[in-house]
Amino acid sequence: MPPAVSFSGPKRIPYLGGCVTEPAPYALEYLLKWPADVTVRGEIHPNKQVFAFVRELLADPAAHGLTLADAEAARDLFVELAGQALEAEGGDREWLRREFRR
Repeated sequence: MPPAVSFSGPKRIPYLGGCVTEPAPYALEYLLKWPADVTVRGEIHPNKQVFAFVRELLADPAAHGLTLADAEAARDLFVELAGQALEAEGGDREWLRREFRR
């Protein structure tokens, strides 16, 4: 059975370099706004900011026909996929978990 919520991982983070922002904090900021198509129970929600949408799912899973476990699985998928991209830039996926606790 496919997951209730799915989305593809982020592509390469478009870090332009320079001395203003380090790659890891820039990557975190990018990932908190990263857009993707999110599928919820077969319905595609195009070009959503994934982090914000997953937070919405966690706040009220029933509004999208989900259980709390479904919403938590979406959060875990976000942390896994975005975490890989963040770690590639020298960050830590725990930063993403912390954002969900705010």
